[in-house]
Amino acid sequence: MAKKYKSFQADTIGKKEEKVPAQNVFYFGKENYKFMMIGLALIVVGFLLMIGPDANTVDGKYDPNLWNEDIFSIRRIRIAPFLVIAGFAVEVYAILKRNKA
Repeated sequence: MAKKYKSFQADTIGKKEEKVPAQNVFYFGKENYKFMMIGLALIVVGFLLMIGPDANTVDGKYDPNLWNEDIFSIRRIRIAPFLVIAGFAVEVYAILKRNKA
């Protein structure tokens, strides 16, 4: 394999330069993209689990005199934010993971 830098020696004067073969120019490999898709799926699922009626909506109708306790469900307070944060962590891992090629 040829050197990547120019050599200024007397025996190289007048000779043509050898072409350096191009290496893999992409930083991300298949595994990186796989982890990115997994992270994106976790984020989307987390946000979908957060969807629901607001505090004053009961049986699909807005009523300012009633209070909906479902806004404090385990799904919306614990599970959904955990999935979103896990998705972002997987995205960071996918970006920082080295390609082995």
